[in-house]
Amino acid sequence: MMKKISLKSFATLLAIVVIGTVLLAACATAAPAGDHDVPKPSNAGGTGPAVNLTGDATKGADVFKTNCVQCHGDLGKGGVANPGSDDGTVPPLNPIDDALVNSDAKVFAQNIDLFVEHGSTPSGSAPTLKMTPFGDQKTLDAQQIADVIAYVISLNKK
Repeated sequence: MMKKISLKSFATLLAIVVIGTVLLAACATAAPAGDHDVPKPSNAGGTGPAVNLTGDATKGADVFKTNCVQCHGDLGKGGVANPGSDDGTVPPLNPIDDALVNSDAKVFAQNIDLFVEHGSTPSGSAPTLKMTPFGDQKTLDAQQIADVIAYVISLNKK
């Protein structure tokens, strides 16, 4: 035999089910798929003001030659030795790690910006070379960083 429940009890039970469903849906969509696979610099921090500027790849090439070529090689091709790092070289930027590339230009720029802003120490026992935190040290201003980002993206156009 079924027991009748009051309208008030039914409303309470319905509210619990609805709230539980909303909470589960929120948890399921909290992080976009693949977001955990994007490399992040070892140094903490968010994106800087450069991601809100329009970069000039031609000017970025000049900034790159002055500040980046000694570690990332001509045209970002890499091949520069980094003893003490796990892979023994500085990562190339041409082509850049596929996990940093994004079809959304803003996301692609943000992925690069984190490294330029905050630098990074490669994994390994004692890497000789470390990525300079150009933004944190104010070595480059926001426009120069935006220009370098535009240049690096231009090297990776397919």
